[in-house]
Amino acid sequence: MGDVGLLYVGAVLLLNGLVLLGRVPARSAAVFNLFVGGLQCVTPTVLIVQAHGDADAVLAASGLYLFGFTYLYVGVVNLAGLEAEGIGWFSLFVACAAVVYSGIAFFRTGDPVFGVIWLAWALLWALFFLIFGLGEERVTRFAGWAVVLLSQPTATVPAFLALTGSPRSDAAAGLLAAALAVVLVALAAVLARRFAPQPKES
Repeated sequence: MGDVGLLYVGAVLLLNGLVLLGRVPARSAAVFNLFVGGLQCVTPTVLIVQAHGDADAVLAASGLYLFGFTYLYVGVVNLAGLEAEGIGWFSLFVACAAVVYSGIAFFRTGDPVFGVIWLAWALLWALFFLIFGLGEERVTRFAGWAVVLLSQPTATVPAFLALTGSPRSDAAAGLLAAALAVVLVALAAVLARRFAPQPKES
């Protein structure tokens, strides 16, 4: 059930990356953030109720709230025209929690691909903290490209693989995922520099 929500996380991340790049108005993307945020809060709640106290199942579902609350927060802020500093500082909490969930994936559940995915999400939410929490607007274009490029391989692709019954990840798949993540982050840096706004001539 969580994989269904992950599918739409790929869509909302892509949309939010385009917002950071100035290609989509923030208010236009706000409603979809509310849709996905609501889904990512309902889904883990149902999973936790169905877990009947199973600690591993509750742990697996708990991380979904990080993203559900993020998207609900973004949707409300953009629709209401509120200040975004709160999103930034909440994103710092999400980034730190994502590092913990990455360690759980690597060392407890034996899923190195999702260990890498959680680290990628930690990077993205750390960038959101820099932009919205600390006002570091100079990283906005890099963050936008990073979100766009990482949105599909960290959400949509693993969701489809899980929904179609693909086998569990192994060490080789984890190394491939790590290499792909590094390449995409480097590409985001190149694209941010390549398409940076040119200073106007006086």
